[in-house]
Amino acid sequence: MKSPLSLEPLFLLGPVGITEPVVVSWAIILLLGLGSALATRRLRLVPSKGQALLELVVATIDDQIRGTMQTDPAPFRALIGSIFLFTLASNWSSLIPGVEPATAHIETDAAMALIVFVATVAWGIRVRGLGGYLATFAEPTWVMIPLNIVEQFTRTFSLIIRLFGNVMSGVFIIGIILTLAGLLVPIPLMALDLLTGAVQAYIFAVLATVFIGAAVGERRKAGASSEPAP
Repeated sequence: MKSPLSLEPLFLLGPVGITEPVVVSWAIILLLGLGSALATRRLRLVPSKGQALLELVVATIDDQIRGTMQTDPAPFRALIGSIFLFTLASNWSSLIPGVEPATAHIETDAAMALIVFVATVAWGIRVRGLGGYLATFAEPTWVMIPLNIVEQFTRTFSLIIRLFGNVMSGVFIIGIILTLAGLLVPIPLMALDLLTGAVQAYIFAVLATVFIGAAVGERRKAGASSEPAP
């Protein structure tokens, strides 16, 4: 099994080497995009089974955002929903023979954590204003400024390590058992891998929601009457 920390490009796109995690990520994004387009092209007042399932997924994501952030989920639905669905699809892609999940490579996890970091800062500035957002680093007292700044980076790093470690370890364990014991023995572990992948996707999305919610928290306390446009 190849090391997740050592990647060779599959091909070159100009001067840029394209690695396997990038190709897998592109494939997942394409499939999720096509699936979304197909699922939403014929929405009806009386939903079909597929539309009902889609509405259940959206409602579940909305309930999680609303319960965590105590605000209208609409502005945050696309970001949090995309993070959850991409992470889930990537984690579960390990069950396809010959495919290593993109989330088992630290580069992908770092990119996703960076998206959460940028979104947290962007929403904090958008809702509070630049001065108001920077003032949060002095809460509850100015002595906490260095620690609050460090926290912004350490929690982003924890997102990377948590997802990378759990997904990579699952891939390694199943790969080793497949090598030693054959095809049928690891089936219970593959079922466990499905559960672990779903849990890790949920945790990543919930932590992203918590971080963004903390950045816009002052606005909720102030009882602002209008939501920013998505």
